[in-house]
Amino acid sequence: MPSARKETAPVTIDTPAYAARLVELGGFTVAYETIRIQHDAAPFFKGLPDDRCPCPHWGLVVAGQLTLHYSDHDETIEAGETYYAPAGHLPSSLAGTELITFSPTDQINEVNAVLAAN
Repeated sequence: MPSARKETAPVTIDTPAYAARLVELGGFTVAYETIRIQHDAAPFFKGLPDDRCPCPHWGLVVAGQLTLHYSDHDETIEAGETYYAPAGHLPSSLAGTELITFSPTDQINEVNAVLAAN
């Protein structure tokens, strides 16, 4: 059975604001994410449909708090809670937030290419 562990997953993104370790498992990308500082993520999503994330995610907030902003409402997920984020969200998190997210690999790769360019 394919599996992953945060401690052995390769560091794929490492910035002062955000770090991620990404592993592909069966067509899904598992991301171990750490929000190092609270910042406005909106500028990174410019150029995606409606300037929001078009990729669905399933996840667990390990520590901290995640807020998903949709065009008509916000949802806040706290440590210990699992979540589903359909397409059309814009994330924001508190410093120190840790997440484990599962995303379709083909879709998250397209999103990450735009994020990296921005």
